[in-house]
Amino acid sequence: MTSIPIEVRPTFGAIARDYLELSKSRIVFMVLITTATGYLFAAKHVDPLLLVNALIGTALVAAGTNALNQYVEREHDAKMHRTRTRPLPAGRITPRAALVFSSGIAIIGTLYLGLLVNWLTAFLGAFTLTSYIFVYTPLKRMSTVCTIIGAIPGAIPPLMGWTAATNALGVGGWLAFGILFLWQLPHFMAISWMYRDDYARGGFAMLSVRDHDGAAVAREAILYSLALLAVSVMPWFLGLTGVAYLIGAALFSSIMVVMSVRFFFDRGVKRARSLFMVSNLYLLTVMLLLVVDAV
Repeated sequence: MTSIPIEVRPTFGAIARDYLELSKSRIVFMVLITTATGYLFAAKHVDPLLLVNALIGTALVAAGTNALNQYVEREHDAKMHRTRTRPLPAGRITPRAALVFSSGIAIIGTLYLGLLVNWLTAFLGAFTLTSYIFVYTPLKRMSTVCTIIGAIPGAIPPLMGWTAATNALGVGGWLAFGILFLWQLPHFMAISWMYRDDYARGGFAMLSVRDHDGAAVAREAILYSLALLAVSVMPWFLGLTGVAYLIGAALFSSIMVVMSVRFFFDRGVKRARSLFMVSNLYLLTVMLLLVVDAV
């Protein structure tokens, strides 16, 4: 007597987890931290409802961008150890469902920002998505310059927070953009060195893939950490923050430089991971100081 196989359907919780993974919810959370920082750095008087609307719209656009990126790169993700269990390569979400989901929430998020925040912020969100998907994503398989290009859309969330509060571009917003832009480069140099073998398997043209001994990767980390130090202290010199911010930003930026130098002299995965962890601490600390010590 043969048994009839019973189809086990995924639970609602499992489906929800897969779509959160497709959206890269942890990255969305970091995006919201920087967006809120930009808003609170700019706002003379905080409008809680406006801030919440800005965060909801930004979260939808960011999640849509991340999901659409995974849709485009699903075949490459299947080749890499750290990404092959993602919902699309593993077959838990179909490409069509991913495309509909990512496009839908990105469009809804953009319209949400335009109607409930302002259209300048919505435009920045749309620019983030289009430049990330149509410029950065294909460039990842063509040129090592992709990291610098990709840091542009990655740095826009605090500028979106600034425009949500002011409905205008301003020096403070551009400084927050510059800090996040430069922060991403040593941060990603560390990540790319940690996972260079996986990136090679996926066919990505990262500097870490082409730089066999890691010297160029470490030099880039040092260069951009020094630039980050210079830009990080500029809000104080322009009278936008107090002395507490200056001390904290200078201290943590200097630690970034030190960790990058240590990575240069010992280009192992352990040093790269240390730089990565310090970079996360830097970002959280400097974003917090921008808010609490703004003039």
